[in-house]
Amino acid sequence: MKKLTSSQVRQMYLDFFKSKGHEIMRSASLIPQDDPTLLWINSGVATMKKYFDGTVVPKNPRITSSQKSIRTNDIENVGHTARHHTLFEMLGNFSVGDYFKEEAINWAWELLTSPKWFSMDPDRLYVTVYPKDTEAKRIWHEEAGVPEKHIFEVEDNFWDIGEGPSGPDSEIFYDRGQEFNNLPADDPESYPGGENERYLEIWNIVFSEFNHKPDGTYEPLPHKNIDTGMGLERVVSVFQHAKTNFETDLFLPIIEKTEEISQVNHYGENEEKDVAFKVIADHIRAVTFAIGDGALPSNDGRGYVIRRLIRRAVMYGQKLGIKRAFLYQLVPIVGEIMKAYYPEILEQADYIAKVVHLEEDRFNETLKDGLQLLNETIEQTKKAQQRQLAGKAVFKLYDTYGFPLELTKEIAAEEKMTVDQAGFDQEMQQQKQRARAARSNAKSMGVQKSLLTDLKTPSKYLGYERLQAIGVLKNIVIAEKQVDQVSQGVAKVIFDQTPFYAEMGGQVADQGVIKNNDDQVVAEVTDVQHAPNGQNLHTIKVLQPMKVNESFSLEVDQDFHAKVRKNHTATHLLDQALRDVLGNHTHQAGSLVEPTYLRFDFTNLGSVTAQELARVEKIVNEKIWQALPVQTVVTDIESAKKMGAIALFAEKYGKVVRVVKIGDYSTEFCGGNHVENTSELGLFKIVSESGVGAGVRRIEAVTSKEAFSFLEKRNQLLQKTAQQLKITQLKELPHRLSQLEEQIRQLKQQTAKLAGKLAQQQTSGIFEHPQSVGQHTLIASQVKVNGMQQLRQLADQWKAKKFSDVLVLATTTADGKVNLIVAANQKAITNGIKAGDVIKQIAPLVGGGGGGRPDFAQAGGKNAAGIQSALAAAAKCLENN
Repeated sequence: MKKLTSSQVRQMYLDFFKSKGHEIMRSASLIPQDDPTLLWINSGVATMKKYFDGTVVPKNPRITSSQKSIRTNDIENVGHTARHHTLFEMLGNFSVGDYFKEEAINWAWELLTSPKWFSMDPDRLYVTVYPKDTEAKRIWHEEAGVPEKHIFEVEDNFWDIGEGPSGPDSEIFYDRGQEFNNLPADDPESYPGGENERYLEIWNIVFSEFNHKPDGTYEPLPHKNIDTGMGLERVVSVFQHAKTNFETDLFLPIIEKTEEISQVNHYGENEEKDVAFKVIADHIRAVTFAIGDGALPSNDGRGYVIRRLIRRAVMYGQKLGIKRAFLYQLVPIVGEIMKAYYPEILEQADYIAKVVHLEEDRFNETLKDGLQLLNETIEQTKKAQQRQLAGKAVFKLYDTYGFPLELTKEIAAEEKMTVDQAGFDQEMQQQKQRARAARSNAKSMGVQKSLLTDLKTPSKYLGYERLQAIGVLKNIVIAEKQVDQVSQGVAKVIFDQTPFYAEMGGQVADQGVIKNNDDQVVAEVTDVQHAPNGQNLHTIKVLQPMKVNESFSLEVDQDFHAKVRKNHTATHLLDQALRDVLGNHTHQAGSLVEPTYLRFDFTNLGSVTAQELARVEKIVNEKIWQALPVQTVVTDIESAKKMGAIALFAEKYGKVVRVVKIGDYSTEFCGGNHVENTSELGLFKIVSESGVGAGVRRIEAVTSKEAFSFLEKRNQLLQKTAQQLKITQLKELPHRLSQLEEQIRQLKQQTAKLAGKLAQQQTSGIFEHPQSVGQHTLIASQVKVNGMQQLRQLADQWKAKKFSDVLVLATTTADGKVNLIVAANQKAITNGIKAGDVIKQIAPLVGGGGGGRPDFAQAGGKNAAGIQSALAAAAKCLENN
C-alpha cells in the first residue's frame, strides 16, 4: 500500500471517479442552503438531496465530491476516542438514476486495490452486505473477486432515515492487524463490523432503490441511485499507519503548534493531556471552517455551536497550562494543512483569527463568572448538607459558561463531592429535543416523484434579448398529472421557448400574460420556477382554453421587469461598495430583488455605523452618476475567475458561466437581468440596516422612482416638523432641536431637585425610630417616593448616618408596581445577614423577585398589597440570625 498525504488521498479519490465520467463537485458551504432540516451540512449526501428526491435533475448524473461536514451530537466523545470529530470530510461518489450496484462495487474494489490508485492489499479488505441483498453479495464475490470468507451478512446494513429514498448498503473494512486491536484475536467482537480497533470501516456504499412511503411501506424508486461515503480522516489513518486519526497530517501540525504554545506539555506523554491536545485540534478545525463559511459566535443556532467549541477548546487549553488567548494562533496552521483543496481558509485567515481572538477574550471574562457560580453552587450544596451537585446546575455551567463536565467533576472531587450525572444527562437530552423540534417541521428528504423529473422537453430562455416571444406549449401539469389541455384554474406549463425569467439568485420571477393568435389574454403568469431538468416552469391562472402544441404570444410585464433589472444591478454595486468600506471578509449571505426594493444580507462582525452606511451609499451613487456600462460575458469558469469574477460560495456553477461586469468596478457571476448602463438607476437610497442573525446584517434599499419617493416623504416629514417648531428654514432645525434639548435638560434638573425635596419631606422621621430585632437594629418602612432611584438615595443617607444595621424600604409606582430595597452594614454581614439573601426571601411576597450584593439588593414586584407582609418577613430574617 502506498504512503499518501491527506491531500493526495483526496485528490486521487476525485481523479479516479472523474476517470469514470463523474463531475467533481466542489465542497458546499457548511451552512445549508434552503434546508431548514439541517443546522449544518452533516454529510456528503446532504448536498445531493435535491437530486435524489427529484427536485433537480443534474446535468451529469455521475457526481463525486469531498464534502466538509460538521456533527456535534457526540461532542463529549471527541478526544476520548480514535475517530470522533466535529468537522470531517466525506469522500463520495453518487449516481442519480445512472449506474447501480455492479459499477459501484467493481469501481470501489478497483480504486482500493489497483496499483495505479490506492494499492491496498486485497487480503486486508472485508465487506458486509444486507442478508437479503443477494445481488450485492454475488457481485462482490463473482465479479470483484472477494473471497466468501471476507464477506459478512449484517442485518443492520439497510440505510433508512424515514420517509424518502432508502435501501441496503455495503460496508468495506480494512484489517490493520492485531497490533492495533484492543481485544484478543479470539474475542467474539473481533471481526469486521464488531466493536474493535483492528477492523476499520473505511467506506459505505448505499444502494438507494426504495421509496419509504409515509404509510411505512416501501416501493421501488422510479430512478435507483448510488450514495457512498468514505471518511477522509479514517482512510488517511490507514495510509499513514496511525493509531488514531489524530496522528495524521490532518491534525499533527495543529497539535505540534499547541505543544509549542504550551511549552511544558507534549503530546504522547500523558493520556489525560493527550485528550486536551486532540480536543483543541479538532475544535479549531471546525471553528475555522465554520467562520470561513460565514457563521459567527452567538448565543443560538450555529453561532452557539461555534461559541461552545471555542469555549471547550479554551478550557482544555487551561488543562495544558495555557492561561491566555491562543486558539487564534492555530487558524493559519489549519489553513496551511487544507490549502490544497480549501485555499479560501488561508485567504481569510487574518479575519477568522480576529473573530476567534475576540471570542477567546470574551470567554476569559465569562470564565471568571462561571468559576464563581460553580463555587457558589458548591457552597450552597454544602449548606444543604448534601455531597452531590445538582444536574441542572452542572448543566447550566456546561451550557452557559462552556465548562466541560469533566472539569466540574474534578473541582467537585477536590471538595469531596460528586455530580448528579443522571440529572445532567436529562437536561442534555431535553436540549437536544428542543433543537431537534426546531427543525422537525420540514422533511429531511422528499419522496422521489417521476412526473417532473421525467419531463425533458427542450425549452430556451430568451429574456436576455427580448421580453415578448412566440412559444409552443409543450407540457401542461395539473395536480401532479400531465394533461393535453386546460380550460380554467391553475396549471404549470412549459413552452419550447420563453422570455419569462425563472426565480433564481435572489431575483424574483417575471410576471405577465399569455395571448392567443387573436391577441386575447388566455392566461396570467403568476410565477416561474425551474423544473428539475432546468426548464422554466410557468405557474399560470388560466382564463381561456389552452392546448398542447398550440402557439401563444408570451409577454413579460415590461415595467415590472425594468424595475427588477435596476434593483439587481444596484445589488451588485452595493455588494462591492460594502467590501470597499467594511473589508473583503464581508460576503453575501442572501438577497432578494423585487421591483420596488432590494434586500441584501451580508456577513459582518458588528453593526454598520451611520458613517459607514453613508460612505456605502455615496459610492453606489457615484457609480450610477459615472454612467458605467454594464456588460455580460458568457465564458468558461476558469476564464471568469481570471477576470476576477466574484462567486457565491453556496452556489454551484457549470462549465459555462455568465459574468456581469459593471465598468471596472464590479465583476460577478450572475444569471440575472441587468440594465445596460448604471445611469438608468438614477438614484440609490439605503432605507434600513439591521441584524438578522449571528454575524449577518441586512440592508434594504430603493432605486430610481422609489428612491425619489422615499426622499420626498422624508422631506415632507422635515417640513412638517419645522412648521410645528415654528421655524421658517430647514437649516435652522438642528439649532432649534439643540435649544429644546437644553430646555428639557434644565427642566429635568429642576424636577429632580423638587422631587428630592418632596421625598425628604415625605420621608422625614423614618430613620428616627429603629427597632431592635434579635442582636440587630432594623428600619423597615413603606415610603412615598418617586421610584427606585429615590429609594437608593435614601439608602445612601442611611449608610452615611449609620441609622441601623439593616434597612428595608418599599414604595409603589404610579402604575401600581412595587420597588423594594434592602441594605445591610458590615456588622450585619459579619453575622450572616446578607441583603441579597433577604431580598430573595421577601420579594415573592410582593409578587416579584430580585437580588444583589451582601450590602445592597433590590427587587420589583406587582403586588402592592403584600408590602406589609414583606416588611414583617424581613424582621423574621433578623430574628433567625
